[in-house]
Amino acid sequence: MKLDRGWMWLVLLLFLLAAAAVTAQEEDSEVVVADVDDDVEADDDIKALMAEDEKAKLIEKKSGKGKAREKAVKPNENVSFQVTYKTPVPTGHVYFTETFDDGTLDRWQMTKSVKEDAADGHNKYDGKWAVEQLKENKVSGDQGLVLKSRAKHHGISAMLEKPFVFENEPLIIQYEVNFQDGIDCGGAYIKLLSDSGDLNLEQFDSLTPYTIMFGPDKCGENYKLHFIFRHQNPLNKDFEEKHAKRADVDLKKFYTDKKTHLYTLVLNPDNSYEIFIDQSSVSRGNLLYDVVPPVNPPREIDDPNDSKPKDWDERAKIPDPEAEKPDDWDEDAPAKIEDSDAVKPEGWLDDEEEFVPDPNAEKPEDWDEEMDGEWEAPRIPNTACQTAPGCGEWKRPMVNNPKYKGKWKAPLVDNPNYQGVWKPHKIINPEFFEDLQPFRMMPIKALGMELWSMTSDIYFDNFILTSHKEVADRWASDTWGVKKLVASANEPGIFAQLMTAAEERPWLWVIYILTIGLPVGLVVLFCWPKKTEDTLYAYREIEVPQAEEEEEEEEEEDDTGEAAAEEEEEAATEGDAPGEATEEAKEGQEDLDGENLKEGDEDDGEEEEEEDEKEDDEGTVEENGEEESTGPEEAASDELKEEPTSDENQKQGVRKRRVRKD
Repeated sequence: MKLDRGWMWLVLLLFLLAAAAVTAQEEDSEVVVADVDDDVEADDDIKALMAEDEKAKLIEKKSGKGKAREKAVKPNENVSFQVTYKTPVPTGHVYFTETFDDGTLDRWQMTKSVKEDAADGHNKYDGKWAVEQLKENKVSGDQGLVLKSRAKHHGISAMLEKPFVFENEPLIIQYEVNFQDGIDCGGAYIKLLSDSGDLNLEQFDSLTPYTIMFGPDKCGENYKLHFIFRHQNPLNKDFEEKHAKRADVDLKKFYTDKKTHLYTLVLNPDNSYEIFIDQSSVSRGNLLYDVVPPVNPPREIDDPNDSKPKDWDERAKIPDPEAEKPDDWDEDAPAKIEDSDAVKPEGWLDDEEEFVPDPNAEKPEDWDEEMDGEWEAPRIPNTACQTAPGCGEWKRPMVNNPKYKGKWKAPLVDNPNYQGVWKPHKIINPEFFEDLQPFRMMPIKALGMELWSMTSDIYFDNFILTSHKEVADRWASDTWGVKKLVASANEPGIFAQLMTAAEERPWLWVIYILTIGLPVGLVVLFCWPKKTEDTLYAYREIEVPQAEEEEEEEEEEDDTGEAAAEEEEEAATEGDAPGEATEEAKEGQEDLDGENLKEGDEDDGEEEEEEDEKEDDEGTVEENGEEESTGPEEAASDELKEEPTSDENQKQGVRKRRVRKD
């Protein structure tokens, strides 16, 4: 049976979708750490910066300070996927880098400030920090900064190698975060502290001036990725926070998958910005147009001293002053009236109440009539009303009153005095200014984290501040790229991931069943062989009732033997000559032998059967010497030649021969 083309295309589409999903999963699991130097040609400035950095490394090596960075880390037997990891070294000029691989926090300052706006007992920055490896998918030799306390204030900061000044070079901020135990409510953002001249890292707190705040934050079901910068009003010198628009992707998975994610912010001198997560862009915009509130205030504002005139008419429609209520308009007519055509149903019990006191109820022993009042038995449905149409006083049902029109109102017409919606006059904004270069922010002198979290073990690692995206990309390939490679190697197979996803989202089972069961069901439905009427008819034609034929052959042999015996007896009784009796017996025996031979060889073909009959007939003629005796048998042979080879005709031929023999 041919498969319908539409179903064939549907099955093919489903299989292609499944194959595409498997292929995408396999491609995602094979992470290749790209070498930026092979793909990106550094310009002359970057090459010069790299040369300076190499000189600095040689100086550190000679002085013995660079041993920790050059030391290769031995593989750890406890790591599920072994890689060769070396502490990364930036390939160009940077303003700040930190890997925490040396296991110390020598360059970092713990906050000793006290929050002035916090309640007693919650005003200290007493949260604990530690340098540790990841809990899962750890890379031997790689360590990071871990926030260890929950429900506490944490403060830590470090000075940049040199301040960053917003002039003609972009700023790239990049670091890693891993919510190892998930996150209930808390942040993992960083602050780039302003170079205010009196910056003291020991007193770093929530009130310390910062230039940029960037990073993930979550509380409840509100998942955020902050990018906030403080802009200074050129007129009054006040600072105002400007918030970038929300990311264009769903951020939830970055907080719940317990993987290390890379957060990157790129700020360009042309005021454009772009935010990346795991080197994929999630948001981009312009500091002039895509922040709230806007950097520049409106040129004109509503006049605060302007007010709407008393005779200002804002009504677009008014009641028609010339309309009059019709004389037959009855405002007092009720909306509902009794149905005059209603008839009380037969069997209505007027004297019965719908609810009656419970006869089995008894007054409680502690019932005090003075305190509780007179006791009354609780009421239960009246059993007499269960079979009747109703009980109690019958009332006619209420229907809509056809004469009801309600209170009359004049129809609305256009207001000839309509003046539109009043708006105050516009005046020049006295606080207007135009800053076309919001990129030129306050210089940055330090990097810090001032966090409150209800979840501990938040992992930070591999901070870098630079002016070259290529340097940050190479740094990411040497750090986050290795972590991603290890995590991908340790991930379960696609089927385990599908089962895990279905445990979190049970509705996925429906998709799995449709994806797998539908193609199988369609194949079984349309491709399974079935017996049609044509095939059954063919089977009926081919089948040969061999059992019936064998029974008929046996009956024929018995009849032939009985006929021969009777002939012999008749010959003996009549007193025929011995020669004639012997000849007749021989003739009967030969006929019997020829007939048996002919019946046994029917399967050999119609031609052989005819030849055997002819031979038997000729032998009979020669022995008897009489040509007339062969006539009937030749006629029978001719009839057999003309008859078809069907079962019924074969049976008829056998009967005819039997009759002739008799």
